[in-house]
Amino acid sequence: MEIVWLGHACFRIRGREATVVCDPCPPNTGYSYGKPTADIVTVSSHDPAHNYTKGVTGKPVVLENPGEYEISGAFITGIPTDNTSSEKGEKSANGRNISFVVEMEDIKVVHLGGLNHTPTAEQVEDMVGCDVLLVPVGGKKTLDGAKAAEVVSLLEAKLVVPMHFKTEAHDGGLDTPDRFLKEMQVTSVEPQVKLQINKSAIPSEAQVVMLNYKGQDS
Repeated sequence: MEIVWLGHACFRIRGREATVVCDPCPPNTGYSYGKPTADIVTVSSHDPAHNYTKGVTGKPVVLENPGEYEISGAFITGIPTDNTSSEKGEKSANGRNISFVVEMEDIKVVHLGGLNHTPTAEQVEDMVGCDVLLVPVGGKKTLDGAKAAEVVSLLEAKLVVPMHFKTEAHDGGLDTPDRFLKEMQVTSVEPQVKLQINKSAIPSEAQVVMLNYKGQDS
């Protein structure tokens, strides 16, 4: 399996039988990645920075609702993880969020979307033990570095890929990933162009993998 970060919360997950693009973002976010081809597109929210489906070519099946799906050899579960606006758990007006679990080649990838709170016990049950966790770390309307580290631990993630943070291409009032890396006790990490994995190579303990968004020099 190959995972490439295309910027913001957008990833391309390519397996032997299917390609999934998560949360495609528009050019006005500052990210330019051409028009990837996919069999499946997952959309976590109606936020314009997460649902630019017309930027994906082919004839993909677009998933934007909770549920269980089997498409082109991929098993996908959409988990409602609506965001909150307060510590009391009140739902925000535009707080709809769906976290997607993508399972291919015996590898479980969880894309948290724009999650901004600690998942409930029921939500954790569907996501725990993931091989790869794509987690927002930039704060603002999503998890900040400290909360993201808590979620990593809660979900017992093995390979952890930060997303949705400040870069040279996009600010958006977001934090850099520095706080998250500090919380994860990572002092040095070399960004990679892509993550290539198979089940036998999954580490036994959490390991942070930084990816360059497509087109950025390493």
